[in-house]
Amino acid sequence: MYQRMKGTYDVIEDAPYFRAVERAASEVSRLFNFKEIRTPLFEASELFHRSVGETTDIVSKETYDFTDRGGRRVTLRPEGTAGVVRAYIENKLHADPRVPGKYYYLGTMYRYDRPQKGRTREFRQFGVESFGTKSPAVDAETLAAAHTFFRALKLQDALTLHINTLGGRESKANYAAALRAHLEPHVETLCADCQRRYQDNPLRILDCKIDGDSEAVQNAPRTLDHLAADDRKNFEEVLSHLDALQIDYVVDHALVRGLDYYTHTVYEFKVDAALLGSQNAIGGGGRYDELVETLGGPPTPATGFGIGLERLIHVLKQRGFTPREGHVHLYLLAIGEEARRRTFTLAHELRLGGLVVETDLLGRSVKAQFKQSEHHQAAFVGILGETELAAGTINLKDQATQEEQTLKQSELLKTIKTRLNGRSKAPDCSDCTEKGSQK
Repeated sequence: MYQRMKGTYDVIEDAPYFRAVERAASEVSRLFNFKEIRTPLFEASELFHRSVGETTDIVSKETYDFTDRGGRRVTLRPEGTAGVVRAYIENKLHADPRVPGKYYYLGTMYRYDRPQKGRTREFRQFGVESFGTKSPAVDAETLAAAHTFFRALKLQDALTLHINTLGGRESKANYAAALRAHLEPHVETLCADCQRRYQDNPLRILDCKIDGDSEAVQNAPRTLDHLAADDRKNFEEVLSHLDALQIDYVVDHALVRGLDYYTHTVYEFKVDAALLGSQNAIGGGGRYDELVETLGGPPTPATGFGIGLERLIHVLKQRGFTPREGHVHLYLLAIGEEARRRTFTLAHELRLGGLVVETDLLGRSVKAQFKQSEHHQAAFVGILGETELAAGTINLKDQATQEEQTLKQSELLKTIKTRLNGRSKAPDCSDCTEKGSQK
């Protein structure tokens, strides 16, 4: 008997959650004019080595690498940005006069990580990327898209935006030198990975799950104290735009993010540890102004974020979110063979009209059909017998109110839709456009 691979899972009962989250992501992206982009599940390994960083934990420990039949080194994508940047360069999207060039993706990623709460080896991610300008307003707009997405899922009061800046190349180098000097007396007390990071990229020590709470790391110098004047002004403008949008944030001096390509603004969305444990970030991102050029494209500033859907859905469940979909609108119950033939065709007509309809195809008894309608949690039951068949009518029972009425079959679609429209709809982005505070 075959079983799923460790770190993977079958999406069955959670499918409505994924649909609700993906629908909100697509709708928010539409409102902000991010165009959908779909990139391959695997790329040349070198793409991730050059973009994410050869010595990052993702590349050195977590990627799924293999050699294909042509002898090429291939990697299943561990994150979305590198593939989008490759597509941006290869398809010459930088020639598009519409700047910034804005794209979003919903896709599967792979990391050979230790499975834990809300974290799997195969996982799904929603991300956006914005290319072509260094404007602080674009950082704020991208963050506003993320905030609106969380607001659509009624999560805005359950998470906190942590934000920081690394500055440009010069500021980042100055800070790395200051951090090395601070950590030098403590190198021997650090874990083996952080001793290696001390030489390769000391900023990643601040992200370490083992040494992150040590006194040496807690007392590390702040990035803000090593910024060039222009970099400081840039960050202040980002925060000013967030203030104007009434988006709350916390300036987190220890936040650096773990990927080599980040410059300037970096951020994470964190929920209460009670919802997700100590590793409580459900997404994050930042600016990567040098990555397009690093991968062979023209100098192109860019920014973006990624949000893990599994971790997000785990939080939604903890908060009692239930997707209002998956229920059958109407169960057509037939009494007699002629009625059964009619319910078969009537179900098809109503489905074409947009209703979710079930009917009996197994010749069940009336009692068994009623039981099936309960299993399907049907909002309405339509009963068709000899009398109704002869008159062209149907008996409709509202399961919520237990009200029954007889109406013409031709009126059935309109009647059910009218009643459904008066009830709660499936989760969507209706909250995105509500008036009032963004907080």
